[in-house]
Amino acid sequence: MIFYIIMGAAVVLFLYTISVYNRLVKNKNMAEEAWSGIDVQLKKRYDLIPALVNTVKGYASHEKETLENVIKWRNMGVSANTVKDQENAEIGLSAVLGRLIALSENYPDLKANANFQDLQKQLSEIENAIQLSRRYYNGVVRDFNITIESFPSNLVASSFAFSKRDYFELDKAQREAPEVKF
Repeated sequence: MIFYIIMGAAVVLFLYTISVYNRLVKNKNMAEEAWSGIDVQLKKRYDLIPALVNTVKGYASHEKETLENVIKWRNMGVSANTVKDQENAEIGLSAVLGRLIALSENYPDLKANANFQDLQKQLSEIENAIQLSRRYYNGVVRDFNITIESFPSNLVASSFAFSKRDYFELDKAQREAPEVKF
């Protein structure tokens, strides 16, 4: 009788381990798929940036430092290997892109240029898609991390070397109060 109880408990434990392992694999793959969605949107933005810079360069060539910074941050984003590296590059790129777009206020001909307006519209649409992709990714990562940290699934996760993933947060720069000088 004790043998059957022990065997029953072992079977239940084995089935539970399989269930948790499969959930972890599913969540890991969902996180990878979600990151792929972000990557696609970032590539679209990276491909758009040279056209935007060239359009601005035609009207504001003496704004060389801003244009060089946009390209520098774009290249950092393209070459990023981790979520944190990507996050840092995107924060810097968002800041300099904001300055680049603000340049149009100083150049009415640029602001009225149909190509610039189209590029600005495309950039805005891509930014919205990045935000949606980022939200989805962070939600999937949250679920994955909860499974890894929760007992008893954390025992299965650590046995099979599943580790937490980083969130992709671009709002850090927005959370800091801007410095105002008079």
